[in-house]
Amino acid sequence: MANEEIILTAEGLAKLEAELEDLKGPKRRELAQRIKTAISYGDLKENSEYHSAKEDQAFMETRILQIQAMLKKARVADSSDTSKVTVGSLVSLLDQEFDEKLQYRIVAPAEADVIDGKISYESPLGKTLIGKRVGDTVEVDAPMGKIQYKVLEIKSA
Repeated sequence: MANEEIILTAEGLAKLEAELEDLKGPKRRELAQRIKTAISYGDLKENSEYHSAKEDQAFMETRILQIQAMLKKARVADSSDTSKVTVGSLVSLLDQEFDEKLQYRIVAPAEADVIDGKISYESPLGKTLIGKRVGDTVEVDAPMGKIQYKVLEIKSA
């Protein structure tokens, strides 16, 4: 991920920007207040509230740096072309073994949430779907064996 471009959906970009604002604003102030309160308890060596707050601060500052680095490399995917699957596409599939219809949005790894129907373009299924068209059949290696899907529909974000 050194100089690699990060492709995000517009929704994913907005979420990252909102998280960054929250961390740099209200969360930072809240944590500063926690540290100030913990310092007022005295002896910092044995002050568990202070150490906990400092650990939380280190985690938060690391997350801020991660988000800032991601945003510098971010590019919003153009999913307006519904002739093929791209990042941001909403794809309807048919699991050919179980005759089951599924729907996934192809997103960046940072946005992936299988429960919410969002799969990463770096996942085995996501990688296989990129560039496919309606009617194409794809085969994906899964722990239980190969699974075949047919692309039924592609919609833009």
